[in-house]
Amino acid sequence: KKLPYDPIKDFEPVTLIAHVPNVLVVTPEFQQRTGIKSVKDLIAYCKANPDKLNYASGGNGSAGHMAGELLKAKAGIKMVHVPMPVPRRSTSVLAGQTDLIFDNLSSASANIQAGKLVPLAVTTTKRAEALPDVPTMVEAGVAGFDISTWYGLFVPAKTPRDIVMHLNSVITKALASDDMKKRLARLGGESAPCKPEEFAALIKTELAKYAEIVKASGARVD
Repeated sequence: KKLPYDPIKDFEPVTLIAHVPNVLVVTPEFQQRTGIKSVKDLIAYCKANPDKLNYASGGNGSAGHMAGELLKAKAGIKMVHVPMPVPRRSTSVLAGQTDLIFDNLSSASANIQAGKLVPLAVTTTKRAEALPDVPTMVEAGVAGFDISTWYGLFVPAKTPRDIVMHLNSVITKALASDDMKKRLARLGGESAPCKPEEFAALIKTELAKYAEIVKASGARVD
C-alpha cells in the first residue's frame, strides 16, 4: 500500500529494451487427461467445471497471475490461482501438481522444445517469432487480451535531458544491431527500442491496464 517511491514521478524513462511474450502452456499428460487441446477447449472445460482447474504463478501481482485473471475476466470462467515461489511455478506444472501456467517464453522455451510443455497461445497481440505456429490469445478467441513482460531502462528523475537523450541514442543503436536482435531472440525476446516519450506513454497505458486487472482480481501483495 505504501511504496517508498512514485513509479512515475521518481524515474525518467530512457528506452524500452525488449518485449518477452508470455505463453499459456500445459503438459501432454494434462491434455490426455482432460482432452484440452486449445484455448477454446480450455474455456469450454472451465465453464462446464468451474474452479476444477488451477493455474500456477510466481506470486500475487506477477505477470502470470495477471494473465490468468485477465483470461478469467475476458472468458467468464473460474480457475483457482496457486501462487508460489518463482522457481517452483514451472516445475509444479511439469510434475502435475498444478494444471497450467502463463509462463515467460524465455523460461518455457526449453521445455516446449523438449516436448514436455505444449503451448496453447501467446499472450501478446502478435505471434512470437520463436513460436510462429502458436496463435495469440486474440486469435484463439479471447478478444482484447494483451500481456507481455517488458524490460526498459530508467534513470533517476531530474536527470539532465542531454544525458537521457545520449543514453537513448547509444542504447537504441545497440538494440537495432543484428547481434543484439539475435541474442534477445535466443532468450525469447524481441528488441523494442523507442524514444523516451514513447516509453513514457507505454508505461501510462500499462499502469491503467493493470489497474483494471488488479481491481477485477482483488490481488493484494501485502
